Amino acid sequence: MKKIIFALGFILACSLTLTAQEISENAIGLRFGGGNGVGGEISYQKALGSSNRLEIDLGLANEFTNFKATGLYQWVWNLEDRFNWYAGVGGGLVSAGGTGIYAAGVIGIEYNFKAPILLSIDYRPEVGVAGGLNGLESDIALSVRYQF
Repeated sequence: MKKIIFALGFILACSLTLTAQEISENAIGLRFGGGNGVGGEISYQKALGSSNRLEIDLGLANEFTNFKATGLYQWVWNLEDRFNWYAGVGGGLVSAGGTGIYAAGVIGIEYNFKAPILLSIDYRPEVGVAGGLNGLESDIALSVRYQF
C-alpha cells in the first residue's frame, strides 16, 4: 500500500512540475488523415489560456455530400524547446452513413517553427454515441497550421 501511495504521489509531483509553453492565439490550416471517408479537414485552433486551447475541424467528403465536424478542448505541455505534446476531449457530428454524434479524444505531438508554422501529428479515437458512427473509429493525421 505504501508503494502505491508513493507512486501516486510521485506522479502527481512530476505532473505539477511540467511547464506549459505559451501557445499562439490563433492557428488555421489543414489536417490530413481523417476517418469516415474524410481525407482532410480544415482546422482552427483558438487559445483559451497559456496552456489550453479549443480546436474545431471541418471535413467534407463524397463531393461535399458528407461532412464531419469536431470540437476538442486540449491541454498543451512543453516537451523541449519548440516541441509540445497535447491531449484533449470533445465530440462532434458526422453525416457519413447517416447523421450521428460521437465522442472523441486526442493525443499528439507538435513542433512550433520559428516561422509562424505549426506541424503536428495526432491520434484521435472516436466512439459513436448515436447515429452514423458504429463502434470505435481511429483517426491518425498530420496537420499543418499557420499561426497568427
